[in-house]
Amino acid sequence: MLATILLLGLVTIAAVTDVRRHKIYNATTYPGILAALGINALGEALVTFAGTSPEVLDKWLGYVGLVECLLGLVACGFVMLVCYVMFRVGGGDVKLLTMMGALLGTEQGIEAMLWTFVLGGCMGLIVLIWRVGPWRIVRGVFRQLMWAVRLGRFASLSPEERRELRPPLFLAPCALAAAAIVRFSLLDWLTTM
Repeated sequence: MLATILLLGLVTIAAVTDVRRHKIYNATTYPGILAALGINALGEALVTFAGTSPEVLDKWLGYVGLVECLLGLVACGFVMLVCYVMFRVGGGDVKLLTMMGALLGTEQGIEAMLWTFVLGGCMGLIVLIWRVGPWRIVRGVFRQLMWAVRLGRFASLSPEERRELRPPLFLAPCALAAAAIVRFSLLDWLTTM
């Protein structure tokens, strides 16, 4: 419960600052990572020394276990670091999804990260179609295909065309939706309807 409230609160703050200022601040992500470590360290102490049931701690604290917390942090952090180097993902997005991995644990953290990518890709495509227009996109694809058939290669894009094809992406709102999907098992709920 506590970890879920913390997760949704911090990711909501990150989503707002990402949309308004195109930034996800360290003041949002670092305390979340430290809180995840603190919650799970406290849970470990309660399980070890007080004999408290992990299920009770999961219900009230959002306890996933300190090892699981660290594995989620490392797994999500590593994947996002690769995305940062290879695909120009923002540093705030890296820290945000690393925080989500720490709060959710490995399995749910990776699931939330994958949902974030899927929702971000869909949002990027929607923004691209909105900005450029569907007919211009279809004409551009047809033109590229004709170049490929005639010359055996694609035509190079002008700097203006390249700029149009790079809409700004906001991963934090997608991460918020992904956290809700994973934490509340919304996909399971939708499939049982």
